[in-house]
Amino acid sequence: MQTHIFDVIVVGAGGAGLMAALYASKTASTAVISKLYPTRSHTGAAQGGVGAALGNLEEDYPEWHTFDTVKGSDYLGDQDAIEFMCQEAVDAVYELEHYGLPFSRTPEGKIDQRPFGGHTNNVTGKPVRRACFAADRTGHMILQTLYQQCIKNHVNFYDEFQVIDLLIVNGAAAGVVALELSTSELHVFHAKSVVFATGGHGRIWEVTSNAYAYSGDGASVALRRGLPLEDMEFFQFHPTGIYKLGILITEGVRGEGGILFNDKGERFMEKYAPKVKDLASRDVVSRAMYTEMREGRGIGGKNFFYLDVRPEVVNRYAALDGRKRPDGSPYIVTADEIISKLPDIADFCRVYLGVDPVTQPMPVQPTAHYTMGGIPTNKYGEVVIDDQNTVLPGFYAAGEVACVSVHGANRLGTNSLLDLITFGKHAGLRAAEFSRGATLQPLPKDAADFALAQLNQLKNSAGSERVADISREMKSVMFDHVGIFRTADGMKTALEKVRELRQRHQHIKITDQGKVFNTDLINAWELGNLLQLAELITVCAINRTESRGAHARDDYPKRDDANWMKHTLAWEKDGNIRLGYKPVAITKYQPKERVY
Repeated sequence: MQTHIFDVIVVGAGGAGLMAALYASKTASTAVISKLYPTRSHTGAAQGGVGAALGNLEEDYPEWHTFDTVKGSDYLGDQDAIEFMCQEAVDAVYELEHYGLPFSRTPEGKIDQRPFGGHTNNVTGKPVRRACFAADRTGHMILQTLYQQCIKNHVNFYDEFQVIDLLIVNGAAAGVVALELSTSELHVFHAKSVVFATGGHGRIWEVTSNAYAYSGDGASVALRRGLPLEDMEFFQFHPTGIYKLGILITEGVRGEGGILFNDKGERFMEKYAPKVKDLASRDVVSRAMYTEMREGRGIGGKNFFYLDVRPEVVNRYAALDGRKRPDGSPYIVTADEIISKLPDIADFCRVYLGVDPVTQPMPVQPTAHYTMGGIPTNKYGEVVIDDQNTVLPGFYAAGEVACVSVHGANRLGTNSLLDLITFGKHAGLRAAEFSRGATLQPLPKDAADFALAQLNQLKNSAGSERVADISREMKSVMFDHVGIFRTADGMKTALEKVRELRQRHQHIKITDQGKVFNTDLINAWELGNLLQLAELITVCAINRTESRGAHARDDYPKRDDANWMKHTLAWEKDGNIRLGYKPVAITKYQPKERVY
């Protein structure tokens, strides 16, 4: 078994991981471990933009961005962390620009900005242009830019290594154990500090925008090592995924003037968000779509709607809304302008739907998109392990696997990329700083045994269960009962089913006993992670008897600040889930009803 020694180990090569590695590598020997080639990471699928109050096209301030994020979070976000992120945003975007990221530009050469759901002028309440973008491939450009900078900084990359376990020695993080996919050999990565940036777990649901690699690895590994997860009941459904496929149609389409229509040809968001209409926050739009479906107004009675960005439609409704360009002229777009700002979306629609978005409306439905919960951290990326925010020395997390919590009960669009670059940077800086004053913890001889036991249990099972069958049943029951709208009875049904599936998972038959890229084994291990998190999510959701942000219950339709203005912490030990709580950090903005 090979052992590798570094000051800092980063697990995950998406935006958060590369940002952490870039900043750690300035002062510490750094390695990145990824189960994918870095530029295949899921950050590359982020389309619409990164939020920052640059004010390049109209008046805007970080304070407005802060309030919109707090309001978007349904007041569950920690306001000290939100203020920190929104203040850092402006410098972070210019820093990316200086690294070479090719942002779309205004005619004057400034970084261009577009409106996004939930971003407002805090005086008028109208949408504001805050999303900095590179056409509709902003995440892809961030990945490419950061990867190039990491190569320049001599970061060590271990591509196609699956991390199976976190090593904690004497109460501090001491490294990880990973499986080399091309050989099935276990490797021990010994380090002074560890950063998890492994992304989310959207594969739990049937219709999802998430990549196949999004299997909750980092959160599940931490949970198995006795660490809590925070606010796992909150999972965001993005309103505009391609019908049946779930592939995302960026909010940038609505930012450019796209309109949602029901079967009657009605612009239904006028009923649910009279001020900002189609640019309400994602939870509001998704629930509105679900309500329209339930009342029979989906297209042809089915569970989808039309998102229309045809220039004649955009221009007609822009005139009705009184929408103006930054120079005060009427907002009028052409087909060429739509294609230039949304080239990938146009390609997706043509390839997957046979629809040309400049001449035909796009069929869309809500799709499982983003978790607000994850490994608890403070605003510097340091992992905390209890309601007192006690730091676990040497362990850091950033990106979707982490819960800072800046997203609270519902993430504002464009804040995911901002989260990556802000907290990825500070996690890397803190990890490197910690490593300078730390000594390597001596590893026990059995350091790899827990990882080996997990893999052997799967390889040696004599059962006949199949990964595909269990996965399909999990996705179906979670989408039906722990999706956009929830009830106690439905979630209890889901909980029983998921617990049954976890038992069946112990009897999966691994047919491939080879050692070279044994995806049969890895799929089975990843499914175990998803099932573990599905149970935890469902228990947390049953326990929270209110509706807030992305957690919407038919049986408890109101937000309950008196009893539920608090974060959920959840631990799993010996198959039992224990819940606890910690307070929400409130600095300036007292909770009040959200109006869009």
